[in-house]
Amino acid sequence: MNVTIQECTVEHVEQYGRIYAEAFRGEPWNDNWKEEDAVIHISEIMESSHAYGLECLCDGEVAGFILGASMLFHYGRTFEINDLAVSPVYQRKGIAGRLMDRMMADLKNKGIVGIHLITSKDGILPGFYEKYGFKKENEVILMGKTM
Repeated sequence: MNVTIQECTVEHVEQYGRIYAEAFRGEPWNDNWKEEDAVIHISEIMESSHAYGLECLCDGEVAGFILGASMLFHYGRTFEINDLAVSPVYQRKGIAGRLMDRMMADLKNKGIVGIHLITSKDGILPGFYEKYGFKKENEVILMGKTM
């Protein structure tokens, strides 16, 4: 399998939307994403002036992507990973790891001082991110309100 990691491109946003909807329909999320809504979700992130993302091509086919945006704080610029999705066909083949490795190296070179993300507290995802040095935050909590 010929694997290439490169920056995300708007030409592939439809493919990202399909991958996102398929990946998040499965465990642990079980979300009912429509592909057209996933395309809008991803497009909105990509439109940010501080967005950055990478895609993984396997034999020329988009297999997964990682996407987020940076924001300046008093202690420096941080990056929030909004989405990491791998097509179910390519899951468990190291694609997410390759994307994480490259993303973290790129962000370090860009002078990013920290990376944040939100993930499920159950299942394999916390362990996956812990392998990359992520830890549960003790100083902040996620709060939400349904409207």
